[in-house]
Amino acid sequence: MFHRNSLMSFLLVSLASRHASAFSTTLRASSRAAYLTSQTTIASLPQILPSTRTKALFMSSITADLEELNRQIKEKGDQIRQLKEDGITKEDLQPHIAELLAFKAQLPESDQPNKPQKKKTEKPKPKKKQPQKKPEDMSLSELRQARLEKVTAMKNAGVEPYEYTFNPTRTAKGLAAEYDSRLEPGEEDEQADVALAGRIMTRRVFGKLAFFSVQDETGVFQVQLDKGRLGDDFKNLKAWTDGGDIIGVQGTVRRTDKGELTVYANEWKMLTKSALPLPDKFHGLTDISKRYRSRHLDLIVNPEVRDTFRKRATITSKLRRILDDMDFLEIETPVLHAQSGGAEAKPFETFHNSMGLDLTLRIATELHLKRLIVGGYNRVYELGRIFRNEGISTRHNPEFTSVELYQAYADYNDMMDLTEHLVCSIAEDEKVCGGLTIPYGEYEVSLERPWRRVTMHDVVKEEIPDFDFAALDPEDPESVVKARAAAAGAGVPGVGDLKTVGDILNSCFEELCEPKLIQPTFVIDYPVEVSPLAKPHRSKPGLVERFELFAVGREHANSFSELTDPVDQRVRFEAQAEKKAAGDEEACDVDEDFLQALEQGMPPTGGLGIGIDRLVMLLTNSPSIRDVIAFPLLRPDQ
Repeated sequence: MFHRNSLMSFLLVSLASRHASAFSTTLRASSRAAYLTSQTTIASLPQILPSTRTKALFMSSITADLEELNRQIKEKGDQIRQLKEDGITKEDLQPHIAELLAFKAQLPESDQPNKPQKKKTEKPKPKKKQPQKKPEDMSLSELRQARLEKVTAMKNAGVEPYEYTFNPTRTAKGLAAEYDSRLEPGEEDEQADVALAGRIMTRRVFGKLAFFSVQDETGVFQVQLDKGRLGDDFKNLKAWTDGGDIIGVQGTVRRTDKGELTVYANEWKMLTKSALPLPDKFHGLTDISKRYRSRHLDLIVNPEVRDTFRKRATITSKLRRILDDMDFLEIETPVLHAQSGGAEAKPFETFHNSMGLDLTLRIATELHLKRLIVGGYNRVYELGRIFRNEGISTRHNPEFTSVELYQAYADYNDMMDLTEHLVCSIAEDEKVCGGLTIPYGEYEVSLERPWRRVTMHDVVKEEIPDFDFAALDPEDPESVVKARAAAAGAGVPGVGDLKTVGDILNSCFEELCEPKLIQPTFVIDYPVEVSPLAKPHRSKPGLVERFELFAVGREHANSFSELTDPVDQRVRFEAQAEKKAAGDEEACDVDEDFLQALEQGMPPTGGLGIGIDRLVMLLTNSPSIRDVIAFPLLRPDQ
């Protein structure tokens, strides 16, 4: 028996070695069960095996081997699945996978899973993805498109990118004051619950942590945002926010390890998604014209510009309060005039269609306010816009703001005192200058009272010491010749066309003296030729009781002892009309309505006009009038 079994084993081994291809072909032709019962295959075995018993032993051995191999494959597969669930690393799992593959390789091909043969089709080669541009490499239109895509993503996620309301409980300035000298570095006020809103100025994102610098009207505050507090919303924060967005945050207050006061956000909300980026952090708005044309951006990126306009608002409101407290009454007068007057300036012209009237925009509020004095008010003023069709410069804008006031039973001396009081009271306000010594450019200007008072004759004589305009007789034709020669000798241009001593004196002052008046100075007693609405000087023929206030080389205020004589006023108006008829576009016409009011009788009156824009320039150290007008008139951008 042992011999026969040994012989059978030998035969089986020889058979497997010599006819492996035959078995493989047979196994591929059918399943294991079909193979064991295949008559064709069994019929072919007698040629190889000596007996039916040999056939049975052979088939039994093959079946047992396959069953054992499948058992090992199953056990190894189960072991691998369990190892994966237990968290085994890929490196440690690799030997087990290799062992499983070795077991499977021993299977006949018929026992391996039948995989459907996929018809090979040529797939189009995928296009190479273009690397996403960095924001700094994008054009403005590309940046805008990318941001608008974020708006769409927010809407698709059910988030409103343009919120309706938010309730901030703190401001940047208020929060800083509240926590001044509170909280050590690294310490948090966990009981705090603050809400702030503002525009994102900078974003710093570090994986699961972010710091935003957010700016509101009062200043800048820092916000800390992290995944630990925000959860899944942190992913949206990173995906949806950009510099320039307006957000609201709510959270606690902490001081970072570096000592910076920070709002530690529990929640955040997009309030307004910005479609355009802010100007470059380092280059910003350096083009002056661009700053004026895009004032909204100028205000966003330049805190000192916001401070200038905040001071301007304080100046105008303080001025109104002072005048109101002194019983001045503010009354609005027309902007559209049928006839220009009250100053020497070229007006803007317009037309009223339904009334068929040629009209002008006002160049002054003077004549209407004086009619209110005639009507019985003792103290009136108006702070409003004036329009003059003149050139544009650092000192001039065709549309500007002035205050004109009139006080019955006062003269130009009273107006000088009032001017000092108004300007000094405004400058001393802590929200404006906080004192009477102020910087302006390279100068230090002292507003301490009293201010210098000097006649036009005397200040011109300081520049032309060997000639005295006051000694000339205005009625003598030779006086004009002498005045022209003196002015020309001092380098004053254009005096050859001037026909009166007063006009020549005024030109000498504007050319030689005005730029040098740095400290506040009242220049008084002007020639009558350049002052058609002022009362004649009570003791100096040819002059009027008028002053202009100068500082840092330019005019800031103008005042008269107002002319109340209707006959004299008509003569001066007619002289102006003659100049206008001769081609002087700045001369005024004869205003019959005003003359009729004046004939009714106006009490002695002191009048004062102050240019608000120039006053703001002085008190905010601004070199150009465009710096203090939010939206100055500019030439079209070419």
